[in-house]
Amino acid sequence: MTSIDHHIARSQGLAPVLPPQGLRMVATSEPIEGDVWQQVCDAALDVSRREPLLLHRLQQLILHHSTPAAMLAAVLARRMASEDLPEPVLQALMQDVLTCDESALRQATSDLAAVKERDPACPDYLHVVLNLKGFHALQTHRIAHSLWRSGRAELAFALASQASLVFAVDIHPAACIGSGVMLDHGTGIVIGETTVIEDNVSLLQNVTLGGTGKEHGDRHPKIRSGVMIGTGAKILGNIEVGTMSKVAAGSVVLKPVPPHCTVAGVPARVVRRHRDDSCPSMEMDQTI
Repeated sequence: MTSIDHHIARSQGLAPVLPPQGLRMVATSEPIEGDVWQQVCDAALDVSRREPLLLHRLQQLILHHSTPAAMLAAVLARRMASEDLPEPVLQALMQDVLTCDESALRQATSDLAAVKERDPACPDYLHVVLNLKGFHALQTHRIAHSLWRSGRAELAFALASQASLVFAVDIHPAACIGSGVMLDHGTGIVIGETTVIEDNVSLLQNVTLGGTGKEHGDRHPKIRSGVMIGTGAKILGNIEVGTMSKVAAGSVVLKPVPPHCTVAGVPARVVRRHRDDSCPSMEMDQTI
């Protein structure tokens, strides 16, 4: 143990920080998973040595856990806990879901990598895991969606409702969301029940993926891969936003959007065609 570890431990009255022993990664075909979460642990250890005030937080949420599922569950439960949804119960539930549903954990890892890659204000993976509520809201949805698919609708609704209150992000637990998705800032995002969002999509704050009225059935948008949806955009009805397209900030989209284009305006219309190799969700260019 280094002298700085001793100093931190004394200053907080806590046990010294030790590197996670034998960090076990859930089996996956994607080799990035272990590397991403190991970097989360390494960053937490580094910060704990430099910022004594954060030691206890980092121990409880990251350093005392040996799997990604346990770390993510600890972070989400801390954010979501309330008087009638106690933190220990939530943490156990979330860890169980993330451990049993390997797809949810793989998607969470892809989301984590997506935020780090696309957000120029993001210094490392630890920052995403601890501080970004768009990421927290999406991972809470993944757990609620897993519960929904298991027939536990009431519990799924309870998590979705609490997430809406805590993160100001309202996602119906039945909505289907792929991997590598970024909810940038998160505040004010609304995603309806029959929405489908494919892989590698980026949504900014105050985006609505909603219906057009009181109709039932399949009534919400289908967002294809590589799409970027700008701040305040509203996409309404069972319409498709084609792959690799962009919806400009403040637009209201009422008709299908072709692939590889930008739409803008109220109502939105095509204002630009993209190269086939252009991926708006990765480029994150907010200009037309």
